[in-house]
Amino acid sequence: MDQSPVRRIVVLGVSGAGKSTLARRLARVVGSPHVELDAIQHGPDWSTPPDDEFRARLAAATEGPAWVVDGNLAKLTADVLWHRADLIVWLDLPLWVALPRLARRTASRIARRTELWNGNRETPAFLLSRNSVLVWAVKARRRHLAEYPGLLARAGVPWVRLRSTAAVARWFAGFSAVSRRPPGTGRPGPASR
Repeated sequence: MDQSPVRRIVVLGVSGAGKSTLARRLARVVGSPHVELDAIQHGPDWSTPPDDEFRARLAAATEGPAWVVDGNLAKLTADVLWHRADLIVWLDLPLWVALPRLARRTASRIARRTELWNGNRETPAFLLSRNSVLVWAVKARRRHLAEYPGLLARAGVPWVRLRSTAAVARWFAGFSAVSRRPPGTGRPGPASR
């Protein structure tokens, strides 16, 4: 079994699943930068870069030997990023967990006028419009369920699919414990699917 440390990780999942929270924690454990795809994707006034510019920015942000990236955008990232990862973590939490988290987070950001990436702020439309983040999350989860199993199987990289907050906590505790061991004493076990 390969004993090399896990230093390059991709974290996937719908908005509200806990990607950024887990990615920040993983980055601390493996001693790497945390890269948010949203920070690369969302320019001033919620503008988005052309695909080739996005991919170039992503490649530059992950050129080092260690990184933890959170976000989806599989059509833009899989060919640039996934094959270079040591591990992909898919947070496939049920919508009844993710949607209330997402609603609370978005409402808090709106009320506090929290500045996000590149000066952007969420507005009431993010919760109340036909294209709200809640609607986006429901559609994204359907898409992930249809696309991710095949994409991950073809990626050729170890991956884990976590389907509950308890599973995330157990997995992270095990990963963290193994990752802090001295080199050569093991690495996280087989990915659970």
